[in-house]
Amino acid sequence: MPFGVVGVIYEARPNVTFDVFSLCLKSGNACILKGGSDAIHSNTAIVKIIKDVLKKSGVNPDTLVLLPAGRDETEQLLNARGFVDLIIPRGSQDLIDYVRKNSTIPVIETGAGICHTYFDEFGDKEKGRVIVNNAKTRRVSVCNALDCLIIHESRLTDLDYIVGLCSDSQVIIYSDEKAYKALDGKYPSALIERATEESYGTEFLSYKMSVKTVSSIEEALDHILRYSSKHSEAIISENRENVDKFLKIVDASSVYANSSTAFTDGAQFGLGAEIGISTQKLHARGPMALEALTSYKWIIKGDGQIREK
Repeated sequence: MPFGVVGVIYEARPNVTFDVFSLCLKSGNACILKGGSDAIHSNTAIVKIIKDVLKKSGVNPDTLVLLPAGRDETEQLLNARGFVDLIIPRGSQDLIDYVRKNSTIPVIETGAGICHTYFDEFGDKEKGRVIVNNAKTRRVSVCNALDCLIIHESRLTDLDYIVGLCSDSQVIIYSDEKAYKALDGKYPSALIERATEESYGTEFLSYKMSVKTVSSIEEALDHILRYSSKHSEAIISENRENVDKFLKIVDASSVYANSSTAFTDGAQFGLGAEIGISTQKLHARGPMALEALTSYKWIIKGDGQIREK
């Protein structure tokens, strides 16, 4: 069963307009879209095209509504209980936090990704070098991009090699003291800075990442538990016991062993277009596509049956 009316609040990317509408139409939902002011002209043009096609196809064009880009419209949407069945925010952590705190309608949290990759003491540096570079530099403005590399202290001598390809993309690295010493003189000095508390738990969305040194896999797991947004986390290790422990213990929508977090994507998971990547646990988790835009109901057909007790 479709939810009914789905409200989606998003920021700059106008491709979301097409994606959300197509998924809602296919799953039987109407949608109310609230895009950001930066893309209002693109969104308006896209919605006009969609509505023209709906009219020509004999479908009610009010299946899709685009709200103005003002803040008042956001607050009205978040309080339209009884008219809107579900709210999905797509964007920064600030946007998601605002929607969660102010909505009177059920919310599915999507979008914010603070992603870690742990290079274990038993990690393969050749695999690690390519995985780290891909996870960080493939596309820095998306939620599955690497934000923090965690490295076992016994592998600090390999750190400059593991992050070496990142220098080609001018990636700035915020390093703790041990990692800083390991990179000093081996990674471009203009691209190394000492880490602060703000360097961890930050979704950079740019050519920046932090490095954290740990003495055990348990310490790596503790760091992820503290700073993760429960989006995508990875381990690079040839030790099966450590891999199994990581995959079982890490609480995230997608957990990887010896692979890039860049794969967290609806199309890559075989779902087609996605309406977002859920980082919560109820109803849907991870990339959300058609099935996640439906709920269900029980239908009971009888012929006079009654319940005795």
